[in-house]
Amino acid sequence: MKPASVADYRELARRRLPPMFFEYIDGGSYAEVTLRRNVADLEAIALRQRVMRDMTNLDLSVDVFGQKMSMPLGLSPVGMAGMYARRGETQAARAAAEVGVPFCLSTVSVCSIEEVAATGVAPWFQLYMLKDRGYMRALLERAKAAGCPVLVFTVDLPLPGARYRDVRSGFTGATALSGALNTAWQGVTHPEWSWDVYMNGKPHTLGNVQSAVTEGRRVNDFLSWIGRNFDRSVTWADLDFVRQVWDGPIVIKGVLDPEDAKDAVRAGAQGIVVSNHGGRQLDGVRSSISALPAVVDAVGGELEVFMDGGVRSGLDVLKALSLGAKACFVGRAWAYALGAGGQPMIEKMLGTMRSELSTAMVLTGCSSVERADKLLLDVAT
Repeated sequence: MKPASVADYRELARRRLPPMFFEYIDGGSYAEVTLRRNVADLEAIALRQRVMRDMTNLDLSVDVFGQKMSMPLGLSPVGMAGMYARRGETQAARAAAEVGVPFCLSTVSVCSIEEVAATGVAPWFQLYMLKDRGYMRALLERAKAAGCPVLVFTVDLPLPGARYRDVRSGFTGATALSGALNTAWQGVTHPEWSWDVYMNGKPHTLGNVQSAVTEGRRVNDFLSWIGRNFDRSVTWADLDFVRQVWDGPIVIKGVLDPEDAKDAVRAGAQGIVVSNHGGRQLDGVRSSISALPAVVDAVGGELEVFMDGGVRSGLDVLKALSLGAKACFVGRAWAYALGAGGQPMIEKMLGTMRSELSTAMVLTGCSSVERADKLLLDVAT
């Protein structure tokens, strides 16, 4: 199949990846209501087509925290990307740099901060509040030393959501023996992945927390350590601890409620990501796009507002910009592309989304992404 859309990259990834890793990317929590809402609510928004306007010159670029982005789109943090393609986070970082958009590295990445930064462009770095403050401080110091320009502080994960697909696929809940046998069988039945990742993509550890984990060396052992270290006691006051180490921009990821957005302003954050963790945490909450307008109104331009969740095309990006987002971030879209074929596929996917965004701008009469507003939307629908 020659991929033409994010749905095509998804299908290619489904064919190539062992089921446990595809389902980990693709699935959401519980009955996946919010996962579906993220996509459906974006699809339900109608753009307002306009004609007879000079669209010779288009400007898709946007400035964020001193970084010029070629388009208002970045790569969200995705856990364990190094299990979808050989040293996957480094491939994603190179793809993002080639296209001119930011890449955000997950705490639970296979490749370490240092390995990804060695590609030549330091990533944004995503961090959770961990019980082990000493190790958290060390991670912040490592990110700072590597030159990471932005800290994305994810706050919607005081504990992991229950994801039924991961149990069904054998990714979680299995004994050590049955888990090993399941992984081996899935690897054997997916030889291309086995050669690329299992044989040539080692080590299969989570590079950013490797030194903290002593009880086993499987990926699931590292994930278990992370799960045990999520801190349910975290409050906005804990940002003071982060500020002791980190003096760059802080973006709070996982905000859906306007009151939480106001708290982020009061806490001194420079940005927020309107997000429900891709429908992977509390199922049944509203979609990111439906939460976006109220959050934008609540912060009143006092910080940058980004959005992720359900973005599958450049048209979706324009819809989010029209409702007040500065830029969008995509997670599953680039994870599918990585699983489908690595860096070249991510670059191709980003090129497709850029083309879709350009077309949508021309046909709505919007010559610059900076001028996108609600007038681009057909409110009659």
